[in-house]
Amino acid sequence: MILEILNHTYQYEAEKLLRVFFPNEKIHVVFEKSQNTGGEAVLTTEITDTHAVAVFHDGQTKRTSKALLSETDDKELLLATQMYKVLTDLTGYVPKWGLLTGIRPSKLLIALQKEMGTENAARYFTERFFVAPEKTALAKSVAAREDAIIQTSKPDSCSLYVSIPFCPTRCSYCSFVSHAISSPSVKKLIPDYVALLSQEIAETGKMAKELGLRLESVYFGGGTPTTLSAEELGTLLATVDKAFDLSGIREYTVEAGRPDTITKEKLDALYRGGVTRISINPQTFNNQVLENIGRKHTAAMTEKAFSMARDAGFHNINMDLIAGLPGDTTDSFAASIDKAISFTPENITVHTLSLKRSSNMGTSGTQIDRMQGHAADEMLHYAYKALTEQAYSPYYMYRQARTLGNLENTGYAKDGFECLYNIFMMEECHTVFAVGAGAVTKLKAPHGKEIERIFNYKYPYEYISGFSELQKRKAAILDFYRKYGI
Repeated sequence: MILEILNHTYQYEAEKLLRVFFPNEKIHVVFEKSQNTGGEAVLTTEITDTHAVAVFHDGQTKRTSKALLSETDDKELLLATQMYKVLTDLTGYVPKWGLLTGIRPSKLLIALQKEMGTENAARYFTERFFVAPEKTALAKSVAAREDAIIQTSKPDSCSLYVSIPFCPTRCSYCSFVSHAISSPSVKKLIPDYVALLSQEIAETGKMAKELGLRLESVYFGGGTPTTLSAEELGTLLATVDKAFDLSGIREYTVEAGRPDTITKEKLDALYRGGVTRISINPQTFNNQVLENIGRKHTAAMTEKAFSMARDAGFHNINMDLIAGLPGDTTDSFAASIDKAISFTPENITVHTLSLKRSSNMGTSGTQIDRMQGHAADEMLHYAYKALTEQAYSPYYMYRQARTLGNLENTGYAKDGFECLYNIFMMEECHTVFAVGAGAVTKLKAPHGKEIERIFNYKYPYEYISGFSELQKRKAAILDFYRKYGI
């Protein structure tokens, strides 16, 4: 499919919106009228002196929508509206999030609420962005909880993310920088990785202290951090404790994640190390679906791991589930939601399957099917109803590309158990120092909106071989704070 970008600079949003309707198509972007001799479908987007115009034609079908421009119009929104009208008319598909393509709809809603008030902002969502009423209500609920937590972040706040990019095996849907330790060449990297990661944590803590920053939250993610041994986990936790002042910390999370990596020894090491929140992620309680996605554990193993975590003293546990997994049904997914609720975890996060191109499912050519999107929407609807009836409230939300039905991922929590790190990171409230392979430090100006990023090497072997160069990159942290103050 050809996307023509004529006389405007909105290529990025135009391409993202087109992919909502044609997620499996290869899109070729051009900046002039195309000489289409191959009979390809063409979507023309154009800003003229007087109109915003969208035209679709493929030799047999033609759809056109245009709107008159005024001096006060948001040209990008007006053009997106014409695209949306053409594409919904052409396909018959009406996405629940309307023409919104951004990953943080609640952040957008918070900004609109401050500009025009709560009810007017909600009306704007449904009338101007074509967001379905139930998704607008979800965004409104999330925005209220997010904003309350955002307000607790101070100019001297910071958080720490620790990347452990190893897993027992790689799940078929995973697009993270994660390596299966079933490979001997990967497993032998771990000792050097842990040693250098400890060094990076120590150096980062030194800079945080020099800048007078106050650590609010710590998050070990990956990958699966509990792929490491109890001793290796203990080493890293002790390093964090030595490098940072933890006296004011409000949350300390480790993604235990895969039940097949959880042992009593590891849980004890986490608890002794000061961890206050862990995740135990079943993804589904359907054993056949677990096999379909390459998870090497059973539903029974999840139940056992959860029980061990409670016995170890953890009173803030998250469980992840994914809507739309291969072989899952609405009834099966509902059973998984009900099963998760029966454990009474403090958090339940409901994701929608995203077919990232770097995942095994993506590279194998798995396509996004509209009926799968419809089924995923039914699953999310059930999850919302079941969870809110049990006093779990939606508190954070984000969206990804190539997600079934262009739907969302939502975190639900009991009151007082919202994951602070998720909101601080997603809503860019304050600096998040990130250490390890694939980690991205996000520096936030204490009294402004300026943000700069420092990228670590992506893969563990690059991280190890390029560690001295990485240390030089981190000097930008001090430069940033010298520039924007504290």
